[in-house]
Amino acid sequence: MPRAVILLRGGLDSTTTAVIARSQGYELYALSIDYGQRHRIELRYAEQFARTLGVQAFKTLRIDLRAIGGSALTDDIAVPKERPLATMSEGIPVTYVPARNTILLSLALGYAETMEAFDLFIGANALDYSGYPDCRPEYLEAFQRMANLATQAAIEGRGHYRIHAPLLQWTKADIIREGVRLGIDYADTLSCYDPDEQGRACGRCDACQLRIKGFAEAGIPDPTKYQP
Repeated sequence: MPRAVILLRGGLDSTTTAVIARSQGYELYALSIDYGQRHRIELRYAEQFARTLGVQAFKTLRIDLRAIGGSALTDDIAVPKERPLATMSEGIPVTYVPARNTILLSLALGYAETMEAFDLFIGANALDYSGYPDCRPEYLEAFQRMANLATQAAIEGRGHYRIHAPLLQWTKADIIREGVRLGIDYADTLSCYDPDEQGRACGRCDACQLRIKGFAEAGIPDPTKYQP
C-alpha cells in the first residue's frame, strides 16, 4: 500500500478526506497540529476518529501561532457570528490564520519525507468556504511545485510529491453525501470555530452555518451537538 500523510483536524472536511484516501488504498499517517487555536478541542475529535479509522500512526505536533496572532482563532478577537451566507466569500474574514495552511502543509511535508510517503492529503475546499486564500487550487499547485524543489527525496529522484485535495470543488452537501455513503458518523466531528468546553458547536459562526447548510441541502439530518 502506498503511504500518505493526512492533515487531520477533526472536522467534516478533513475526516471525509481521510476516509476517501483510505478508500483509494493508501496507508495513512495522520497528523494533527495544535497551533494554539481557540477551538483546539477539535484535536480530541481528530484523535478519536484516527483510532476509529485505524490509521497506521497518529501524531499531534505543537506550535504557537498565538505568538503571531492576527486571527480570531489565535488572538483575542471575537469570532464573527451570524454572517449572511451570501457574503462569506467576499473578502478574507478575521478567522483567517496568517499562513496557516502553508505552515501545516510544510510540517506534513517534513513528516512525509521522513516516512518516505509522497502523497499528502488536505481537506481544502474552494466552493463552500470562507474566502481563505490558502484553500484555492492555484495555491495547492504552487505548494506541490515547491515541495518537489525543496526536499532531498524529490531532488534525489526517490519520488514525486503530490498534494491531494479531493474535496476542492465539492459543495458541503456533496461532501456530506459522499461521507455518509462511506459510513462516516458526522456526530463524531466538530467544525465550529467557537465551541464550548463540552465540545458543543455554537451554530452561528461561519463554519457552523456552512455545515448546517450542507446537511440541509444534502437532505440528511444534522447530528451535530449544538449549544442551547
